[in-house]
Amino acid sequence: MVKMVASGEKQQGHRSGIYKQKNKGHKHGKHRTKGEIERENKGRVSVTALTKKQRKEQKKMDRRHKANQLRRNKKDMVLTEKRRLGSRDGPPHLVAVVSLHAGVDAGAITKLLRGEGAGGVVHQERCVSGISDSFGLILPRFKQRFTFLSYSTSEMHSLLDVARIADSLVFVLDSTEGWDSYGDYCLSCLFAQGLPSHALVCQGVTDLPVKKRVESRRALSKITEVRFPDARLFPLDSEQDATLLLRHLGTQRQRKLGFRSRRSHLLGQHVTFTPNSPAEGTGGGPTGLGTLCVSGYVRGRPLRVDRLVHISGHGDFQLSQIDAPSDPLPLNLTPRPAKPGKGGDVDMLDGDENEAPVRVLMTADPSCRESLQTEAEVDPMDGEQTWPTETELLEAEEARKKKRVMKVPKGTSDYQASWIVDDNEEENGETDEESSDDDDDDMMDEAMDGEDDENNSQDLGSCCGEEDEEEEEEEVCSTERAGADQRYDEHMDEAAEEEGLKRYREARANEMFPDEVDTPLDAAARIRFQRYRGLKSFRSSPWDPMENLPLNYSRIFQFQSFERTRHRILAEAAAEEEGAMVGWYVTLHITDVPFSVMESVQSGNPLVLVSLLPHEQKMSVMHVLVRRHPSNTEPIKSKEELVFHCGFRRFRASPIFSQHTSADKHKMERFLRPDAPTVVSVYAPITFSPAGVLLFKQRAADGIQDLVATGSLLSCDPQRVVLKRIVLSGHPFKINRRSAVVRYMFFNRDDIMWFKPVELRTKWGRRGHIKEVLGTHGHMKCVFDNQLRSQDTVLMNLYKRVYPRWTYDPYVPLPLPWVKREGTVEIDDLDME
Repeated sequence: MVKMVASGEKQQGHRSGIYKQKNKGHKHGKHRTKGEIERENKGRVSVTALTKKQRKEQKKMDRRHKANQLRRNKKDMVLTEKRRLGSRDGPPHLVAVVSLHAGVDAGAITKLLRGEGAGGVVHQERCVSGISDSFGLILPRFKQRFTFLSYSTSEMHSLLDVARIADSLVFVLDSTEGWDSYGDYCLSCLFAQGLPSHALVCQGVTDLPVKKRVESRRALSKITEVRFPDARLFPLDSEQDATLLLRHLGTQRQRKLGFRSRRSHLLGQHVTFTPNSPAEGTGGGPTGLGTLCVSGYVRGRPLRVDRLVHISGHGDFQLSQIDAPSDPLPLNLTPRPAKPGKGGDVDMLDGDENEAPVRVLMTADPSCRESLQTEAEVDPMDGEQTWPTETELLEAEEARKKKRVMKVPKGTSDYQASWIVDDNEEENGETDEESSDDDDDDMMDEAMDGEDDENNSQDLGSCCGEEDEEEEEEEVCSTERAGADQRYDEHMDEAAEEEGLKRYREARANEMFPDEVDTPLDAAARIRFQRYRGLKSFRSSPWDPMENLPLNYSRIFQFQSFERTRHRILAEAAAEEEGAMVGWYVTLHITDVPFSVMESVQSGNPLVLVSLLPHEQKMSVMHVLVRRHPSNTEPIKSKEELVFHCGFRRFRASPIFSQHTSADKHKMERFLRPDAPTVVSVYAPITFSPAGVLLFKQRAADGIQDLVATGSLLSCDPQRVVLKRIVLSGHPFKINRRSAVVRYMFFNRDDIMWFKPVELRTKWGRRGHIKEVLGTHGHMKCVFDNQLRSQDTVLMNLYKRVYPRWTYDPYVPLPLPWVKREGTVEIDDLDME
């Protein structure tokens, strides 16, 4: 039955309840369009919102204009710096001529460059103090000036010093071979230090027949593309070739080296020495201290008088004043009047030396001058809780006088050393008697051999005369052979050979059994390894970097944040606008300089001077990331003395090696690895990176220094934890399902109980721990996570923190001329066993 609704009644609409489904609106974006914002605001925008909007968002054309302006500014800056070098406003273009082959003559190259056909005017001969083959060249045609110097490559230190400061290097190659073995060695050092702009030059191409010139140049280009893939080869046989080379040197792109572009540096062109009077210094005359006056062009950054200066190979010194003599190599030979510059300084102008007087630019203020303090002041009573009485002091002094000095095993305490009986006299007597007995036995054996030889020779002589002639010929041959062997042995150092063989065996043993040591039989392991501890995990286990620091750590300086300090100091140096500006010819007065510096200059070595940044004279722990050089195959042991070339510094030190990882603990390496980068830690003056680093090792026999490794500065962090690992090994004696009886790791019960908390591991990857001691002879029951194999070895890792040796020496003797090694010692596996 359908109920009909009357036409007069109105139907009621449906109302949704609380359970009606509500769909989400369409997400058309979390921001409004620009048109919606403009229509809603209608121009009414607050000032703060407007400025923020303008700074944050720019129109497309505005962004394009800004990028073009930045690009144009950088281009102008590069062009200005490029045009300043060699011009009137900048220092002369410093070019060093380096011969890479013994058969080429660098003097012939400089003779062509100074010729009149090149369009230059030689204005000054021997313009660099200490270098005879150096001259200043002015090219009015190019509006540039050059300083050329040709230095022998036989002294590696001087070659590296000149390459650090030179704007361009001209490498002289042989027309057939390119470079020899020593030239390749020099290139390896220069590339590792940082190579400036360079040019390749060869002579003798025009002497070849016309048909062979192209083949010769093609063969030489194939040789040089290994080292210089994009370099151009310049033949230099005529004055026209010299003009092309000069044009190329003046217009080529300059390569920036980070360690010198951030510091002010100078090459000494005129050096004088004035000894101190007895009232001024500790010594007078030629052996005492004095004032060194060094004249040269400022390069890199402006030079301040209150900063310390470092003379390569001699140390750090202070400046007293800076003078402004006349420019000895003026581009415009007509003198011009001087005009004052900013801040009351005087602008450097060209003129004759006789006409313009020497002006004092600035004088050092003692209150603002950097200190020469390299080490922190150590208070021996710092941290002392009690003060000893007079009686205790007297007793300690008497005990010190009565104290015996004797050699004890490493790791022995003073209490244990007092119980050791001194049997040196008895041992010496026994060894003397044994050695004398051995000598007597040898003499008796030689005498008996001599009698036997005489008897045999008489019997053979009676038998046949022809055999006597054959024996005489054999004796003559053996005598000649013995003489040749004796002459060969005269140049051999037996002690060095034995030391090299011992080092090779240690390196081979460390490679085959890394960090494994033998537990001593005559000493307790808990005493011998008392400084070592076990770690649950080398990666995550904690190690306090301030725990049990050595006494040398009280002498060094540490930054709260080295990277933040480095960025701040380098930014301040880049914005420096005070002092002697770049391109000025100045005279620096360096105080308290030893006379040995002047002797070095008089002997023909260049004087390279660099202004140090703040804190760069202070000692700290420096870390260097290096790679082993392929030419060196001799094992380099940790804590062995090496020669460092770090930036402008040169010193000797005994570093330690460690792995390069991102963890908070780093494992020490006993030898410098050839297949991976290694971190070298050493006590040295602070140097802000970037800077190239070269490591040399001096041969004990002849004093020649071989290149060992190359790299760069990593950081300055005394809190970098370097851990030395030792591995104690044991043999499974009885093997059960989850346990095993292990022996030969320890040899008494107390040692096992001492090292019981340390975790064990095996070479096959099993992990376990010591459960109990069995007997009194070093057997122990160990539990592992799985059953052991019979050929497996049980290991225990122990660690202790190690530090470098304080053997820093800034005075490095000059090396002898380099000679390539003939060969290396090869060791068989049987000898190792």
